[in-house]
Amino acid sequence: MKKILKFMRGYELQCVMGPLFKLLEATFELFVPLVVAQIVDVAIAQGDGGYAAKMCAVMIALGVIGLACAITAQYFAARAAVGFSARLRHAVMEHILGLSYAQIDKLGTSTMITRMTSDINQVQNGVNLTLRLLLRSPFVVFGAMVMAFTIDAQAALVFMGLIAVLCVVVFGIMLITMPMYKRVQGSLDRVTAATRQNLAGVRVLRAFCKEEDEKNAFNAQTADLMEKQETAGRISALLNPLTFVIVNLAVVILIRIGALKVESGILTQGLVIALYNYMSQILVELIKMANLIVSITKAVACAGRVAAVLDIQPDLHHGGIVPETLEGRVEFENVTAHYAGAAEASLEKISFTAAPGQTIGIIGGTGSGKTTLINLIPRLYDAASGTVRIDGVDVKEYAPETLRRLIGIVPQKSVLFKGTIRSNLLWGREDATDADLWNALEIAQAREVVKSREGELDAAVSQNGANFSGGQRQRLAIARALVRKPAILILDDSASALDYATDARLRQAIRTMAPTTFIVSQRAASVRYADRIIVLDDGQMAGQGTHEELLASCSVYQEIYYSQFPKEVTGRG
Repeated sequence: MKKILKFMRGYELQCVMGPLFKLLEATFELFVPLVVAQIVDVAIAQGDGGYAAKMCAVMIALGVIGLACAITAQYFAARAAVGFSARLRHAVMEHILGLSYAQIDKLGTSTMITRMTSDINQVQNGVNLTLRLLLRSPFVVFGAMVMAFTIDAQAALVFMGLIAVLCVVVFGIMLITMPMYKRVQGSLDRVTAATRQNLAGVRVLRAFCKEEDEKNAFNAQTADLMEKQETAGRISALLNPLTFVIVNLAVVILIRIGALKVESGILTQGLVIALYNYMSQILVELIKMANLIVSITKAVACAGRVAAVLDIQPDLHHGGIVPETLEGRVEFENVTAHYAGAAEASLEKISFTAAPGQTIGIIGGTGSGKTTLINLIPRLYDAASGTVRIDGVDVKEYAPETLRRLIGIVPQKSVLFKGTIRSNLLWGREDATDADLWNALEIAQAREVVKSREGELDAAVSQNGANFSGGQRQRLAIARALVRKPAILILDDSASALDYATDARLRQAIRTMAPTTFIVSQRAASVRYADRIIVLDDGQMAGQGTHEELLASCSVYQEIYYSQFPKEVTGRG
């Protein structure tokens, strides 16, 4: 929890002023029953209208001052809670961005979304309520008990018994429900995951007529969430009725004792009313306290889940080499890689060298390890064994952020962000000029795409680039990578939506920039003219060489090539 509470630093003043003003409000509230007693015993008993008006004015003043204190307390508490949650959310996001791909895969996207939204919102609500009520409610309860002792000690013993019984009930229910709320949040993770998956794959669902299956699966998950929430809710719901029953029994006992004392002349009617008012204050505050306990229970459970994310230590340990430029030489030496939980390695004993400026084609069947291989170069994943070197230096010795700034990566799925074409391209390099942007667009064969849009570079891009076709998104994503003029360019099947002619022009234009280029593709045409082609088959290197060499010696490459071209076409065309 220390990892969570440290984000309250800087809000010490608010954390003090919020509860302080709440205690001031409670203090004024405790004087109200005594004023009521004076109105009953003096003003009403003696028929003194002036005194009654005077006491009513005092009550109004106490109410107005109490309201001002309550508003002030709410301001300080809200400012501290919102500022704390904003800092925490930023810290969690920053921490997640520092984790490796493997750790993010293990956590799951839906879990991280839930912890950054629902969980932190619960923590924020818990902090707000804690600052406002954690001291106020006990203060009023014990203050009312002390005031009761000043009126009558025997009657005040009822207050002590009431508080003891209620503490047992409240804390007992809290201990029972705390683990339940943790399970509720876990079920919420699964519902979020299902929702995200269905929304992302809605077109596939409709294409395969799987709507009913997914509805049934989603209903089962929401039913499980509902069951856990109902179980926890039923137990939490016992707080209010049990509190009311216990307090009202105490009220009956108090009125009985008070009536006997009034009859014997020990107490006045006004003091009995004051005792009843103090009992009512205790009732209200204990109900608040009960609800506060429920909120704190949820907040603590959610804070634990958030802290668990912050406790994950990034497993990408690195050196401090910060290169200004790269030549672009890439070496793999006996590299083996596997994903967490996988039974077999995704890559095994891969060795090759890419000289600066060379174009390396990587081809193979689905699941052969092509994407895994190129993800090792910018160190998105780490090799389980072996060494990946760039310019003769192990990639683990580079500072990852600096290394990746010098590498252009276009992943399989072309992702554009909401904004404009310009704002998306500037992700490649923030200080790029319009000339740089247009040059990158020209090379990526995307100039006409931008020219055809109203506003050109300032044309709007919707979320995920939904207002562009698949081929247009790919070309803009390639342009974004080219803007930084990388020494190493990685194209991970990023031209799959382009026609053969556009793909050929793109590859020819990239050669003019002379970066070390890795082209991952299942198209033989896309890698055919590469300086070297690496053929992968089930994580193993089935062959490497030029197109002609592989066509003569590699059965896996032959199978891929001849499945796409007539057998008589074998030379460079």
